[in-house]
Amino acid sequence: MDQVDKKEQTIAMVNKYKAMYQMYMDSLTPHVKYRWSALGIGLVLFFLRVAYGEGWYVVCYGLGIYLLNQFLSFLTPKFDVSLQQDEENNELESGERVDEFRPFIRRLPEFKFWHNSMRALALCSSLTLFRIFDIPVFWPILVMYFILLFALTMRRQIQHMIKYKYIPLDIGKKRYAAKE
Repeated sequence: MDQVDKKEQTIAMVNKYKAMYQMYMDSLTPHVKYRWSALGIGLVLFFLRVAYGEGWYVVCYGLGIYLLNQFLSFLTPKFDVSLQQDEENNELESGERVDEFRPFIRRLPEFKFWHNSMRALALCSSLTLFRIFDIPVFWPILVMYFILLFALTMRRQIQHMIKYKYIPLDIGKKRYAAKE
C-alpha cells in the first residue's frame, strides 16, 4: 500500500507542475513581441557563448538546422495547396464555383514555433556547459553548408508560395480597426 500511495503522490505532483506550466504558457500567449524579443536575446547570448568559448560549433549548427526546419513548417500551409487548387479547377469546370473564404492555416502555429525554439535554445545552451559536446570541427565549412542549405530551401519555399499564390506572413495585409 505504501508504494501505491507514493506513486499516486508522484503522479499528483507531476500533474500539479504540468498545470502550473500550462498556466504560465497561457499567460505568455498574448505577449508576442516580448516572447520573440526574449528568443532573440537568448539566441544572441547563445551565439556569443559559442563565439567566445570557441567551441560547440556542432551544437550551434544543430540548433540552426532545427530552427530552419521549424521556420519552414511555420511558412508551410497545413493543407496541401496543390490539392485545393485542383478542387477549385474542378469546381470551375463544372460551374459549381463556391466563393468561400479559406484562411491560411499554418502547419506549425506561431506559439508552437516560439515554444519549440525556446526549448531547443535551452537544450543547446545547457549542452554548452559540458566539454564532451565540444566536438572539434572546421567551423567555416558548417557555416557555408548552412548558408547553402538555407538559400536552397528558402528558394524552393518561395517558388511554392509564388506558384500557389499564398502569403504566409502578415506583411502588407490590410488590417481593420475596431469601430469606436
